[in-house]
Amino acid sequence: MTIIASLLRNAQLPESPTERLDAELLLAAAIGKSRSYLHTWPERIVSSEAADTYAGYLQRRRNGEPVAYILGQQGFWNIDLEVAPHTLIPRPDTELLVETALELQPATPAKVLDLGTGTGAIALALAGDRPAWQVTAVDRVEEAVALAERNRQRLGLANVQVRVSHWFDGLDDARFDLIVSNPPYIASEDPHLVAGDVRFEPSSALVAGTDGLDDLRVIAAQAPRHLLPGGWLLLEHGYDQAAAVRALLAEHGFSEVASRTDLGRHERITLGRLPC
Repeated sequence: MTIIASLLRNAQLPESPTERLDAELLLAAAIGKSRSYLHTWPERIVSSEAADTYAGYLQRRRNGEPVAYILGQQGFWNIDLEVAPHTLIPRPDTELLVETALELQPATPAKVLDLGTGTGAIALALAGDRPAWQVTAVDRVEEAVALAERNRQRLGLANVQVRVSHWFDGLDDARFDLIVSNPPYIASEDPHLVAGDVRFEPSSALVAGTDGLDDLRVIAAQAPRHLLPGGWLLLEHGYDQAAAVRALLAEHGFSEVASRTDLGRHERITLGRLPC
């Protein structure tokens, strides 16, 4: 018989920067309890079936597989999302995009577009906090669209529409008050692509040409045709790309161009406004 405290003590995930957290999340999932249960009842006995499940989870994590993919879920903003290997794992830094969008756009009725929605994280977070908004979420990957739609249905958000579109290609002449995107922005030769959790995520959602700016260039160039006068464009980008993205927005006629810093004090998002 094995107890909770012993299983956590012997987890052995030395390659993970969040070893204890990973072990707790995996064990909690294996026994069908919350993390708080592990701390409240550390001497409780774990069934042999649950212990075997936990051991399998640990081995997958030792092989580098992200915890979110092992468990099939990830928290973001104030919602829980289903995740899968054909989409990026939502990260805390992207919550800055949500926070800024909520700050810039009033809670009154508005049309909002999320480009490259993946799990639907950004679109669903915005729609949940702003029920008066009508949010369109698009992705070119059909499996991602199906996943985002499942998340939408589970959260019961009727003010979101999920569609297949490669950036603006499937949107005809639609215009929006606010456009947000966390597009691919990693350079094709970036060494981070073969390290850590990122190596398990889809390269199509990560890589954007030799300098990482290919998709950001497309969005910056095409967004003015899909924004209403006075509308905002908010883009997430790499920690060292803010100056380049500000230049792109200025080049395509945006005003009030600025960047904002993430939790690690890196310039993580850049925004601009279409003149009225």
